[in-house]
Amino acid sequence: MKRGKEESLKRLHPWIFSGAVHHIDGNPEEGDVVDIYTSEGSFIAKGHWQIGSIAVRVLSFEQERIDVEFWKRRLQAAFDVRKSIGVAGVANNNTYRLVHGEGDNLPGLIIDIYAQNAVMQAHSVGMHQDRHDIAKALCEVMGDELKSIYYKSETTLPFKAGLGQENGFIYGSSDDNVSMENGLKFHIDWLKGQKTGFFVDQRDNRSLVERYSKGKNVLNMFCYTGGFSVYAMRGEAKLVHSVDSSAKAVDLVNANMELNFPGDARHEAYAEDAFKYLDRMTVPYDLIILDPPAFAKHKDALRNAIRGYTKLNAKAFEKIQPGGILFTFSCSQAVNKDQFRMAVFTAAAMSGRSVRILHQLHQPADHPINIYHPEGEYLKGLVLYVE
Repeated sequence: MKRGKEESLKRLHPWIFSGAVHHIDGNPEEGDVVDIYTSEGSFIAKGHWQIGSIAVRVLSFEQERIDVEFWKRRLQAAFDVRKSIGVAGVANNNTYRLVHGEGDNLPGLIIDIYAQNAVMQAHSVGMHQDRHDIAKALCEVMGDELKSIYYKSETTLPFKAGLGQENGFIYGSSDDNVSMENGLKFHIDWLKGQKTGFFVDQRDNRSLVERYSKGKNVLNMFCYTGGFSVYAMRGEAKLVHSVDSSAKAVDLVNANMELNFPGDARHEAYAEDAFKYLDRMTVPYDLIILDPPAFAKHKDALRNAIRGYTKLNAKAFEKIQPGGILFTFSCSQAVNKDQFRMAVFTAAAMSGRSVRILHQLHQPADHPINIYHPEGEYLKGLVLYVE
């Protein structure tokens, strides 16, 4: 590394940027495990080599072999955390994130658990190349609790790597796609659904919606699988309306309602653009949930993203009933907490309504943030009381 550029590694940050590299000995290919040395020639870390602004994702700050036993140790540590926080190994919940990239010292790797099925997602060529060793280690760690591992990295691997990866099972198989979250059942579309098939990161926030739903008219915008809607129904909402631009998502939320509340007339779902629905709506909603897809996937889109969050929240402030509660979120990593809060503040000011912050929300404990990698904090949310 260039002189002085090892300081971030001494602080245990798990990324090495290409500009910090002084020279390369040998000809590593993308995905290879490489050793990193300081300008004085001392070993400091090892990790997956990759092409791009992030040159190395650090796997270890120790001089150790990256083999099945390494993966087993890291996965066991992650599994122990999930058991200790009460999301794994409990009777009413078998839906959780087992591995959250840098938050579990496994940068570039995501593993979500749905009942006895694991969905694995690689975001780096290195994790892709090691997928079979990781799968073997995962089977050893989870034992009889695991029946299948579905590898879903077709859209998350670097396009320029030209890997030609296709999604599919790399261990076992399963067509049982129903899992349980806090006693509620959900169909998980890991084959074609977004991310790994379900937004596990909103579990705690769904529970909060349930607490506030009793007797209310609830609107769940960008509903996807209808997680917030199902929780609102159990929270004894007066009615729940789910809206998504995707007809397939509407079919999925209806299927999840049938799993939990068959024939319950309190729920209706609409396949429609969010802004068009908010413009034409006539129902007096007093609890609205705004959980849009990421408006900014990179910093170049930041300005447009903030404008989008402002416009969306301004429309909700305009429409929500006096005394209503607004849950509003951003999952855009490029938008930080202060920027998101400013967008919502601007929207509130545009509406001229009195607004109070009741809760500031974030990702749950099974999406941990490595204290040395603050970039891992991506989910932001506010619960607002609107007079």
